[in-house]
Amino acid sequence: MKISKLTAGILLFALGSLAAVSHAAPEQVTIGYQKANIFSLLKYRGTLEAAFKKEGISLRWVEFPAGPQMLEGLNVGSIDLAATGDAPPAFAQAAKADLVYLGHSPANPKTEAIVVPSASGIHNIEDLKGKRVVLNKGSDVNYLLIAALKEAGLTYKDITPVYLPPADARAAFQKGAVDAWVIWDPYLAEVEASTGARQVRNAEGLVPHYTFYLASRKFADSEPETAKKVLDELSTLSDWANHHQDEAAAILAQSTGLDKAIWRTTLTRLPYGAERMTDSVFSEQQKLADAFTQAKLLPVKVDVRSATWSADKK
Repeated sequence: MKISKLTAGILLFALGSLAAVSHAAPEQVTIGYQKANIFSLLKYRGTLEAAFKKEGISLRWVEFPAGPQMLEGLNVGSIDLAATGDAPPAFAQAAKADLVYLGHSPANPKTEAIVVPSASGIHNIEDLKGKRVVLNKGSDVNYLLIAALKEAGLTYKDITPVYLPPADARAAFQKGAVDAWVIWDPYLAEVEASTGARQVRNAEGLVPHYTFYLASRKFADSEPETAKKVLDELSTLSDWANHHQDEAAAILAQSTGLDKAIWRTTLTRLPYGAERMTDSVFSEQQKLADAFTQAKLLPVKVDVRSATWSADKK
């Protein structure tokens, strides 16, 4: 059967219209955040809402207490995007979460450390042998502890790990129920300021410590332009925060309830940024995953590159 030019034109127009509809921006994007991370700063600044409002996209923000819970939300589809430190994505991948790495922050090794009370007799990592060390299991600082022990010729078996979330760990540290605490900013800055806690080792020269920007694979692959716009907004926000640390500290103090001075200290050692993933950063993340597997904290070997975003494969 012959098709007239007019009919063919109508069909092509209809197909083009359907393609446009299928690639239209989503009506809503759901972002998971923690009170102390960059997405919280983005939420309070309101710049992403303003950018997306022009495109008819609404934002929904869902707060989580920590990275592992947030990535579970990503896995079950309750959120589209998240930002966490470097350890939670590896644990999520081990649990078969279908996520992708969209990008990363600059390395910020000064923002996590192993601390002891000011009067402690512990002065180096070797002194931790036989001691009780409190930390959040499966968090970024867990990797710092593994790497620091290895550097000192010790293993996980040489210490007694005590697994507690930051608030409970802070109480145990102050009461003297543990000998050392492995913690990140802003909690690190707070305990240094309020108790005089002393750093035994931070992550400089040991592990890079990144923040990763993550998405469910479904969202990232179906809405790549929207995901890229979020990264662009994070990059713009980072430039602003790095040059307006006092204003950023005020926003984060409001978000977390921590003193503004604590955040000023944190921001002096926390460079913000948003860059697309590179092979070298994936290699660093693979080292982290392998270290957790070797320490038997991950039950399986993880291939971090299996979570490469399709937009980065082209």
